[in-house]
Amino acid sequence: MLWPIVILLVSSYLIGGIPFGLIVARLKDVNIRAHGSGNYGATNVGRVLGRKWGVLVLLLDAAKGAFTSLAAAPVLRLMDVEVSQANLDWVWLGTGFACVLGNTAPIYLGFKGGKGVATSLGVILGIYPYLTYSALVALLMWIIVVLLTRFVSLASIAAAASVPLAFVTWAVVLAWRLSDHYPLLGLTIAAALLVIFRHRTNIGRLLRGTESRIGRETPLANSVPRPNSERSDHDRNVLS
Repeated sequence: MLWPIVILLVSSYLIGGIPFGLIVARLKDVNIRAHGSGNYGATNVGRVLGRKWGVLVLLLDAAKGAFTSLAAAPVLRLMDVEVSQANLDWVWLGTGFACVLGNTAPIYLGFKGGKGVATSLGVILGIYPYLTYSALVALLMWIIVVLLTRFVSLASIAAAASVPLAFVTWAVVLAWRLSDHYPLLGLTIAAALLVIFRHRTNIGRLLRGTESRIGRETPLANSVPRPNSERSDHDRNVLS
């Protein structure tokens, strides 16, 4: 059973690392890393290419996370591996974390990637029903915080932190035994910590009052390319 699991984990990592923002921008003949914040996440893509392209990247990044979760059990069955519900939780834990890790540290781009928010959302949405409800709570939390503060980074941090809390709450309400699903609780905590860690520079700017707010688009026509040496982590509150 070891090799099928290894293949599944490696595949999840490679899928998670697909840089959809970079690909979408290239299809528009734009090197997204030379404009705006230099990041290929949904926020920078939206600011440089337009909101609809940013939303497209957001959906694609979430879709790759959902795909790895939804495909885990069927792929194992195709490889003649029978998985119990208890073991499936462990498979979800592995594939989900591998996918998010691929997004934040993709091998294709020298292990420099996004912040894992949209991909994490997709992963937990795909783990039905145990984490789907929690993902919807996180999405609602993200929308509320963005509307109230206009800070994408703060909304992403709040959404990530809400997932394990929402999972525990749903477990109590729906009478799920947490002892039967602690791998999923571990996944929500690990994903939340990873997302928060990837936003550490944003947290510093939030505390200093220098973080940028959503809605400040930088159309390509007005975007001034910056050399790599001049780019920093400033304004990299991405949703990838």
